[in-house]
Amino acid sequence: MKIYTYYKPKILVLSLVCFINLNLQAQTLDSLITRIPKDTSSVQMSMDAVYNRPFLTMSKAAVAVGGYLEANSMYAVEDGISEGLSFQARLFTIFMSATITKRIKFLSELEFEDGTKTIAIEFAAIDVAFHPMLNFRGGIMMNPIGGFNQNHDGPIWEFVERPNVANQLLPATWSNAGFGLYGKTYKGDWILGYEAYITNGFNNSIIDNEAGRTFLPASKEDPDRFVRNNSGKPLISGKIAVKNRKFGELGLSYMGGVYNKFEDGGVTLDKPRRVDVFAVDFKTTIKKTGTYIVGEYAFILVDVPDTYTQSYGNKQQGFFIDIVQPIIRKEIFDWENASLNLAARLDYVDWNIGKFNETGTNIGDDLWAITPAISFRPSAQTVFRLNYRYQWQRDILNNPPALRASWLFGFSTYF
Repeated sequence: MKIYTYYKPKILVLSLVCFINLNLQAQTLDSLITRIPKDTSSVQMSMDAVYNRPFLTMSKAAVAVGGYLEANSMYAVEDGISEGLSFQARLFTIFMSATITKRIKFLSELEFEDGTKTIAIEFAAIDVAFHPMLNFRGGIMMNPIGGFNQNHDGPIWEFVERPNVANQLLPATWSNAGFGLYGKTYKGDWILGYEAYITNGFNNSIIDNEAGRTFLPASKEDPDRFVRNNSGKPLISGKIAVKNRKFGELGLSYMGGVYNKFEDGGVTLDKPRRVDVFAVDFKTTIKKTGTYIVGEYAFILVDVPDTYTQSYGNKQQGFFIDIVQPIIRKEIFDWENASLNLAARLDYVDWNIGKFNETGTNIGDDLWAITPAISFRPSAQTVFRLNYRYQWQRDILNNPPALRASWLFGFSTYF
């Protein structure tokens, strides 16, 4: 007991010294850290999204670090049956960038999905700038198809779920190994940008998958796409976008190539079969009301073998459109630029455009959904969102649609 009494004052003094030292270290560290905010200038385009994120950098450090977190809760009922309330740790993403030397920079994006169920490199590329209209990019990159694929960060959107055209028709966050060129120029209120890449591509799983339909997202399950190309033929991706500071941005994009393994060791297995994707995306803000509108349409052609059943479509299409209306913008608590928004989304996907050979009637296998939403943003980097999603989905035989209603609440934030 005496020993404990003897050492107690010394322990308190030592603890106080350690606390002060740690506090001073934290203050010193805070003084070294600089937050590089997201660039919201009107010169930015969808193609700039990969670098247009908030980063943290330390004095004299070569690397800047950032990322975002997304977590949600969901309660859904389908045809009167519910599985109850679920909580989702959906996404945790880390990105790092570095300026290697003059005109050369590097960026990487690592994603942890559903806890650690899926860990994926979405972007890891080097950029070399020769001229604003001529830049080289090589490594693992996002294929510039549509607008969402490159602008998929959770904190950007007022909705918990991703658009169906982006993740059920196109493979959302679709990236591949390859290289290419990009550039941008502007004059007055007009900005013109382009991207052109050759990369690895799709594989036979787009017509051989558990979904039982032509399904491009199935190719994302192939980890070998970063080290080899299934068909041996490059996937070509290209996009041209034009933006007017007053009216908004319009993008036209294409992605296509051979997807099947048509020969092996000089032996012909099948004819080369193509997949071709065409997309249009747009976004604008009505300055008088602050209304933000963004949307995307995609059309897909797939050469499906004649031996496959008609459940595998050779034509697909889909679109989404979001309308976001700020209703309150003012200081709330200590958040100087807080906003409360009303929003709505319309989704449509048709996995199989066409008619049955036997009857001449339309093939089903389509989906419609509407999602009204309320979102609160303490700042541009953080969003809390409440969504109600109502969905109609028909099977291939055009039977009465399955009805699904979902309440979703969640948040997403850059850090």
